[in-house]
Amino acid sequence: MTAAVAPEKPELPHGPGTPKKNGAAAAATLRSVARNYVDRVRGGELGALPAILGLIVLCVFFSVLRPVFLSELNFANLLTQGAGSIAIAMGLVFVLLLGEIDLSAGYASGVCAAVLAILLTDHGWPWYGAAGAAILTGTVIGLVLGLLVAKVGIPSFVVTLAAFLGFQGIVLMLLKEGTNISIRDETILAVANNNLSPALGWVLLAVSVGAYAAIQLRRSRNRRRRGLAPAPPVLLAVRIGGLAVLGAVAVHLLNQERSRNVIVDSLKGVPIVVPVIAVLLVAGTFLLQRTSFGLHIYAVGGNAEAARRAGINVAAIRISAFVICSSLAAVGGIIAASRGNSVDPNTGGSNVLLLAVGAAVIGGTSLFGGRGRVVDAVLGGMVVAVIQNGMGLMGYSSGVKYAVTGSVLLVAAGVDALSRRRAVQR
Repeated sequence: MTAAVAPEKPELPHGPGTPKKNGAAAAATLRSVARNYVDRVRGGELGALPAILGLIVLCVFFSVLRPVFLSELNFANLLTQGAGSIAIAMGLVFVLLLGEIDLSAGYASGVCAAVLAILLTDHGWPWYGAAGAAILTGTVIGLVLGLLVAKVGIPSFVVTLAAFLGFQGIVLMLLKEGTNISIRDETILAVANNNLSPALGWVLLAVSVGAYAAIQLRRSRNRRRRGLAPAPPVLLAVRIGGLAVLGAVAVHLLNQERSRNVIVDSLKGVPIVVPVIAVLLVAGTFLLQRTSFGLHIYAVGGNAEAARRAGINVAAIRISAFVICSSLAAVGGIIAASRGNSVDPNTGGSNVLLLAVGAAVIGGTSLFGGRGRVVDAVLGGMVVAVIQNGMGLMGYSSGVKYAVTGSVLLVAAGVDALSRRRAVQR
């Protein structure tokens, strides 16, 4: 790593003063990075900072009041409990970045889950065919919604509110006015109920850390080639090392035996749904941050008229965002069907949409468009899951859980509004 930042090292003197000079330069660079970050925060660019701080505070709070909160079993439950909502929230990020909204994402996931269950149970389709049909259903739903918003010009609030109501009826019709369809396919059930082997969990961590390190080093090298200041090596080491340490702690905890009766069933390993969410996170992040499509998403969300004058096909971007949103809602529906072992009229209903929107906003995605990342959905989803799980352990009713979650969402939206106003004033 030292050679990467000091290609002329052979020409430098080897006296005792050299390390001090390099150390001073590194410290100065780190100070500048920290100073720039503080300036951005003061300017209203909070990003995911409130969600991260909130997650830490909530975990400490519930751990003190209910030590069982930190148990291996509950840790695994946290990861699987919010996976469905997180997948839906990832799709909502794309729509929210445009300053639009999709109120139908919850019941769209229910429709797709119903398609999955019917094809699996009633028609005997293989899991990959049924899952593909469910995701294709979500894609078609997003295409129709996007066309109505982008081409017809109906506000997204009205379009998706109508779809919210209509999809409830479609779910009832597909399930024959309330029939519960059980899912018996082992592959689908494994998504939210089974775990990777302990060894495979470590392999997954090693591959993830290695890939992240390669991406960071390549980005730093590319910035240097373009004449831009790369990230300090110490900062790169902190990022990569931090991911490795956090991942190692998580894998170690999840690899512990969680079953109350090992003779009957062994329960250990990373839940399969975790790498599923990780793949969606990597794909969504790459799409938003490393492609022209992602740049166009941010451009349209920041100023649609300016983006149109710059030659961006605004209508196509809006349609694509709704397609991605509903397709990921389908994935969320599959996860929910797997976790519940069945599909019923409540799949995708109740508080699913509210929790998904809350996850995206609490994580740092702006309701006003132009600001947000896919990882916001994961962070916000974990905040919501911690609130729901922790208050459940403390014995609070569902009413209290909803009230607290709603309050947290209101605070997040307020922080977003205030930070945006402060950014404009600067």
